[in-house]
Amino acid sequence: MPAVLVHGVPEDAHLWDDVVAALGRDDVVCPNLPGFTTPRPPGFPATKEAYAGWLVEEVERLGEPVDLVGHDWGGGFAMRLVSTRPDLVRSWVVDTGALGHPDFEWHDFAKLWQTPGEGEAFFEAMAGLSAQDRAATLSASGVPADAALALSERTGPHMKEMGGCILDLYRSAVKVNEDWGPDFRDIRPPGMIVIPSDDPFLNGEQARQTAGRVGAKVVELQGLGHWWVLQDPARAAAVLEEFWASV
Repeated sequence: MPAVLVHGVPEDAHLWDDVVAALGRDDVVCPNLPGFTTPRPPGFPATKEAYAGWLVEEVERLGEPVDLVGHDWGGGFAMRLVSTRPDLVRSWVVDTGALGHPDFEWHDFAKLWQTPGEGEAFFEAMAGLSAQDRAATLSASGVPADAALALSERTGPHMKEMGGCILDLYRSAVKVNEDWGPDFRDIRPPGMIVIPSDDPFLNGEQARQTAGRVGAKVVELQGLGHWWVLQDPARAAAVLEEFWASV
């Protein structure tokens, strides 16, 4: 019964390294989103539907139901998979419970990336920064300094391709709550929604309401933000293991 941990934006699979090291299991798979420090496959449209379909294929290859965990967009793709292919999942954990809420609204960075011209200018500017300066922008939103620098050094050489994928993804998802929300509301347990108290990008109350609708467990992480996985990997691992033990 493998565990599949899916990263989000603007990250790569190494997001989970310290969590995996803290977990008491040796069957953890951390796939890398296409185009995120790995090549964008020829013709891959990088839309929300394309990434959700990619995740279905990744999980199907494992040949048995999985414990699925998603952070940020990884959580969105995980919710989509659970709502369309529940046969592939034993349990699910996401921190994106607000995504399918009827009143969901994108954060300011998403709105910038969804704006033609402004999104391109953003990633062109990011590509021109040093790793240290890119790390500073990540740290400002809550990524621990050491992790921010490591992430910046890994993603820097891929910023143009990765930025293009991010723009395509966000522009395909302007109305994600309308496109996917109705299916999200039919998701069934066993599931858990993680709500970091200091997340500036996702609405905690909307996440709680989603959890109530789908019968998911709620875990609130006081003092942690959007990058709770990096801020306290030991706590993240403990939360996951406690939930898995209850399934």
